[in-house]
Amino acid sequence: MTTTYTRNPYTRTAHTPLPIAPAVLAELRERDDAGRPCAAFVDHEGGAPLRCCLRPVAPGERIALVSYAPLRRWAAETGARPGAYDEQGPVFIHADPCAGPSRGRGGYPFSRAGALRTVRRYSAEGHIVGGRLLEIPEDEEQGFDAAFDEAFADPRVALVHVRAVEYGCFHFEVRRRDTA
Repeated sequence: MTTTYTRNPYTRTAHTPLPIAPAVLAELRERDDAGRPCAAFVDHEGGAPLRCCLRPVAPGERIALVSYAPLRRWAAETGARPGAYDEQGPVFIHADPCAGPSRGRGGYPFSRAGALRTVRRYSAEGHIVGGRLLEIPEDEEQGFDAAFDEAFADPRVALVHVRAVEYGCFHFEVRRRDTA
């Protein structure tokens, strides 16, 4: 088995930052991963990170803050059993279906030089197998590429979650690309 990294259709980055899948978004717009009904509102200020399309909210958009369990959702797809590593937290999504990430945009989402991120690594079983603190450098794309290359150099790593340090918010995930 060899590991390859295919070019991302949404950005020109080496690794693919994944938004929340449309089917999952449809569920979250009804009831979130904590069992609460979705409560939409208009964001008059904008700026919050949208996990459905991996861009900031524009002022005046209708959004929702929902509880999301990314590792639980991934485990349901793969059969992993994360146990105590399963966690859920708040994420912003459009309150109504959106087109997802724009094709051809540059760089990684929610990236700005100097911001702090955790790059948390998970095994195929859904257990944490390491992580690191990333202070995003001036060359943001190179900083993330290096962090992901380092993570996937460990053959135990199946996926990586990127989170904000300040609030612990889930930003996006990157999965290993294996081919036979």
